[in-house]
Amino acid sequence: MSRWLNRFQPWGLLILRVALGASMFYHGWLKVAPSGVLHGHPFAGLQRSAHFVAALGLPGWLGYVSALTEFLGGFCLLIGLLTRLFGFLVSINMLVAIFAVTIHRGYSTSELPIALFSMALMVLFAGPGKLAADRRLGLS
Repeated sequence: MSRWLNRFQPWGLLILRVALGASMFYHGWLKVAPSGVLHGHPFAGLQRSAHFVAALGLPGWLGYVSALTEFLGGFCLLIGLLTRLFGFLVSINMLVAIFAVTIHRGYSTSELPIALFSMALMVLFAGPGKLAADRRLGLS
């Protein structure tokens, strides 16, 4: 049975990578999108993220890094481009989210960041899989 299931590993990696990428892209979009798309400041979302991170006692510029990691990293994970790099960056981002934002509120609040952290580590360790742009471009 194990050999039979091993045939589906590329599909499992694809599903994992796409689920992580979609989640990160969505949450990143919420952080980089202007509040009023037509009338808002084009960088209002990024500024909100920087202010939130600064309120946690961390340097404000990390808010920009976090938002762009989620947005660009999510997109690249969706298509499988620079997969291990963004797996690493997303895992660091989720560690900070766990320890700086959610852990003091209990496990139920930390559950999603822990799951995303685990998924990012799996992508980092397993690589992009056969069905990724990295494979097509010879980057993996």
